[in-house]
Amino acid sequence: MSDRKGKEKAIAKRGQKGLAKSEKAFTVASLEKAMLKEFPRKDAEDWDVMGLTVGEGALPVASVAVALDPTVEAIDKAAALGANVLVTHHPPFVEAPKSFAPARSVAASPGAGVWAAIRNGVALMNFHTSLDVSRRAQAALPQMLGFKYTGKLVETIESSKRKGYGQICQVPSEGGKPESLGHVAARCVSVFGRAPRVYGNFDSPVSVAVCALGSASNVAHGALEAGADVLVCGEIKYHDALDLSQAGLAVIELGHDVSELPLAAVLAKTLSDVGVKADAITIIDQSANWSHPETIRL
Repeated sequence: MSDRKGKEKAIAKRGQKGLAKSEKAFTVASLEKAMLKEFPRKDAEDWDVMGLTVGEGALPVASVAVALDPTVEAIDKAAALGANVLVTHHPPFVEAPKSFAPARSVAASPGAGVWAAIRNGVALMNFHTSLDVSRRAQAALPQMLGFKYTGKLVETIESSKRKGYGQICQVPSEGGKPESLGHVAARCVSVFGRAPRVYGNFDSPVSVAVCALGSASNVAHGALEAGADVLVCGEIKYHDALDLSQAGLAVIELGHDVSELPLAAVLAKTLSDVGVKADAITIIDQSANWSHPETIRL
């Protein structure tokens, strides 16, 4: 009898060796749960809308599209790609739409995005301010610009010393000589392919920078108080930038979307890390939403 059991075990083991590892299968709800472990609701601002906003949680995930903004165009593109989930940074709405009707944009119909998502069978899932304060997002701009991250500027998450807004960075020097503001601005053009708006003297030395994704409203004056030489941000009010630059803090304004487009890659990497197959993830390019007139040859 013991001999028979031993043979059965040996046969079972041989069979197991030939089996491929099973892929992780997600429902829309289980994918949201996995992503919320990376970007928890408790880390988000009270006013924020995040997680699964449109869609049926019980449905299996076919493939996932990723974008910065859940525009009607992006939702249609996701459906055309065969994706039944669109993961974005920005939410489809902050205040719930009061009407739902087909349109090319939410400017024409506040619920146009929701309408398009339901019509196409595409679930909408976003991670906004909880992504903003995450370590994954904090690393994005410093790494792209070649800055050395040394800490965050504004602590917003009491449970974690690693999360918050604004990244304090050391700017690399050449031969012990600090880079100039002009060189840092040129570095931004090279990395992002867009000309930023720069406030400050191009010859000024830059040793310490503060990077801020999107709006710099919650870190701008903190950057000045922290003794930074330059604030690299997505957007800032004109008078704030003017006043800060005249107080000694140079400002490089990249554009809100320009500073946050890298977050699409962060979301795609996170999806892969939680178990979504790489060939089931597609990033929708939204870098051509606008252009400078001088880049258009008439």
